[in-house]
Formats: sequence, C-alpha cells, structure tokens
Amino acid sequence: MNTKDMVMAALFAAVIAVLGLIPPIPISFIPVPITAQTLGIMLAGSFLGRKVGTLSVIVFLVLVALGTPLLSGGRGGLSVFMGPSVGYLISWPIAAFAIGYLTEKFWDNMKLWKLIIVNFVGGVLLINIIGAPVMAIMTDTSIWASITGAIVFLPGDSIKAVVAATIAVQLKAVSPIKKKTPVLTHNMQHSN
Repeated sequence: MNTKDMVMAALFAAVIAVLGLIPPIPISFIPVPITAQTLGIMLAGSFLGRKVGTLSVIVFLVLVALGTPLLSGGRGGLSVFMGPSVGYLISWPIAAFAIGYLTEKFWDNMKLWKLIIVNFVGGVLLINIIGAPVMAIMTDTSIWASITGAIVFLPGDSIKAVVAATIAVQLKAVSPIKKKTPVLTHNMQHSN
C-alpha cells in the first residue's frame, strides 16, 4: 500500500465522519437509528476498491472505538460496540470489501446500473443481513422481528446506493482503482 492509498483511506474515514454530522433519525420500534453514514461505506467500496475502501472503514471504526464521537449523534467509545447497533458497525468493513471487490470485477466495463446493484447487494442487503440478527441478539428479541423491523432502512439505503453509484461513476477517472490489463500468455513463440 502506497502513500496515496493511505491518504485516500484517511480521507474517506473523514468523509464517513462528516456524514455522521447529519443527525440520526430515531425509529420508535427498533433501537438503531437511520443515519447517512452507510452512504460513506458504499462510497468507500465503490470508489476506493476492496483494500483501500475496507481500510478507510477500519480506520474510522478504530477512531470510534478510541472514543472519538464520530458516529451519527456524536457517539463513540467501546460502549457502541456493546449496543444494538454493533452488528451494523461490524458489517461496515465487510460491506466495503464486498462492494470494492465487485466494483473491481466490473471496473473495465462499469455501468451505472451495475454499480447500483453492487451497492444494493453489498451496502443494503449485506449490512442488514449482518446487522439485524446481531441487533436481535443484543436486544433479546426474535431475529424475525429484527429483520422485519430493519425493512424500514431499505428505502433510504436504496437511495444511498443510487447516490453512491452515481458519484463513483462520475469520479471514475480519478479513482485509485486501477484498470485491469489483460494478462499476456506465454504461448507466444519466437520464430527465426
């Protein structure tokens, strides 16, 4: 990993933190609020790729664990990793990796609709598939109740998937993701 990658990881950790300044929207029937920070997770994966995107989210979560109040609503410290949102927090680097991996796979032929699907699968479905059951365990409620409660996140997260994909496609030219080059085969023979 070079200096540019480390700077980009730090920059996107800051982007996720800035999105935390947008106040959370509490939901009466589940203990996890709606936040804008999942947009940052999707952007990290779809703009930076799997390695740098994941690193940016890990840097952000380490800062939160150290007590920096970077989560939406000014939360931070180890206590947030003991609460009902821990599954969602744990899912963030996994989601950034999945989004980055799939983005890199489609990079040479990236279309907006493909990246929207990648962000939806990695940034909406994957985060909720991990977050909702862990929330059920932490709140001692049924997994089914947590999963059905998490449906409230789908409309907003779907919009975030579209926004993140649109931004990443528009900024593709400056993304640190490298264009894949075809591998040369060794079947070439020299003739004299």
